[in-house]
Amino acid sequence: MNAQIETPQSSPASKLEQRVGLTDVTLEYSRPGVKGRAIFGDLVPYDKLWRAGANKNTMVTFSDDVTIDGQTLKAGSYAIFVKPMKGSWEVFFYTDTNNWGNPQNWDDAKVAAKTTVKTYEVPFNVETYTIDVNQISNDGAASTPEPATHCQLPTLLAIS
Repeated sequence: MNAQIETPQSSPASKLEQRVGLTDVTLEYSRPGVKGRAIFGDLVPYDKLWRAGANKNTMVTFSDDVTIDGQTLKAGSYAIFVKPMKGSWEVFFYTDTNNWGNPQNWDDAKVAAKTTVKTYEVPFNVETYTIDVNQISNDGAASTPEPATHCQLPTLLAIS
């Protein structure tokens, strides 16, 4: 009999469940660590698509229809991709959720919503990639702090 020892993933999985207004929002993603590396503009190049985490796609699921920057998203699951740029990020909600990393063939027809958000420097380091839902009210805001970069998605989610 051979026993296999399960060891922790270097980018552990995370699942965040939050009720925003009357809508249940679930975020599932893997959390890579900085580990002394330069991330944005280096490991994750500027102006290139990124899966907003590690391992399989970062996923968001909405129990109800929501509005993203004036665009309606139907209830269901979406892969989240971002294009980090200096000073802002483009955020894509993609209907094909079965990719491991970026899709081999990006299909603009599968982009259910897209928005651009401003980034801010933060006065502290975050060792492990984090997506957070805060400022909870009838509309929500998600944010992703990273060392020296904070991408705030204010009024990202509005209940339709």
